[in-house]
Amino acid sequence: MKRSTTPKQPSISITGDPRWALIMARDPAADDAFFFSVESTGVYCRPSCAARRPRPENVRFHASAADAERAGFRPCRRCIPNRPPLAQRHAALVAEACRRIEAAEEEPGLAALAAAAAMSSSHFHRVFRAATGLTPKAYVAAHRKQAVQQALRSSPTVTEALYEAGYNSGGRFYAASRQVLGMSPSAFRKGGSGESIRFALGKCSLGSILVAQSGAGICAISLGDDPEQLLRELKDRFPQAELVGQDPVFEQQVAMVVALVEAPATGISLPLDIRGTAFQQRVWQALRLLPPGTTASYTAIAKAVGMPGAVRAVARACAANRLAVAIPCHRVVRRDGDLCGYRWGVERKRKLLAREAAP
Repeated sequence: MKRSTTPKQPSISITGDPRWALIMARDPAADDAFFFSVESTGVYCRPSCAARRPRPENVRFHASAADAERAGFRPCRRCIPNRPPLAQRHAALVAEACRRIEAAEEEPGLAALAAAAAMSSSHFHRVFRAATGLTPKAYVAAHRKQAVQQALRSSPTVTEALYEAGYNSGGRFYAASRQVLGMSPSAFRKGGSGESIRFALGKCSLGSILVAQSGAGICAISLGDDPEQLLRELKDRFPQAELVGQDPVFEQQVAMVVALVEAPATGISLPLDIRGTAFQQRVWQALRLLPPGTTASYTAIAKAVGMPGAVRAVARACAANRLAVAIPCHRVVRRDGDLCGYRWGVERKRKLLAREAAP
């Protein structure tokens, strides 16, 4: 189609338009809000296009790709503006890769997943991690964890459950079973049967507190208004475990946890039984590195764990934390400083931060 001929716009009228700044910044957030064409090349692009920046006097703005094509411009081969945005195309490819992982009888390798997405292995790895907050390998592990948990509840034997979940050999799974399940497979299958978990309920300035300890360390620090509700949550988590209360030796350790709640800047020296996915543990480790009296945004934590696109996954990891104050998810806020959600109540989060900020 022959391009329509219109007088070139003065440079100052283009550079004074807010859309020009978005083109100069190659801002992906502006994609599909508008398009721009370049008279000297005859192509039209998205604002985020990585091609050489045009001269302002050659630029025209368009409300849609169709408008640009009606004006006689052809789509840029680099940003492909007549197709869905790159982020949207990547999201669709990642979603398909996730379905492939979930449907596979055997663990698919990185090369196979990348080939199915028509990407190199390194590029696919970056795209997948940016979209999900996990590497492909970690996503496979998380899916296997969920599958084996479901299979352990329904299969007649542990061995059958492992094969049902896609494990060809139980050896490697048993070696990592405590990290994956928090206990042995047989104990998990029995709802924690055979596990002995000591616990104590008490009071602190933030309300009721429950502290529980497995053989590996403190596995729960919960805050709330109703001590019975805290105990029910522990029982739901370990329905068949032996819960041992009124242990004088353990209650001395509970006093140390209460002291941490009252003065969170002091830190805790007790061993912790930290149970979670590989990604959750990376987030929780990043939280433990935050100095008392400081805060960080979910975006900053995502960058700290090397996954800047995984902000929502970081928020979910914070919400999954079961060790109040010891893993200081109360130090994570929104970018605008808003305290937002907290597993044990925003008001408790506010008080913890106030205590840490006090001289």
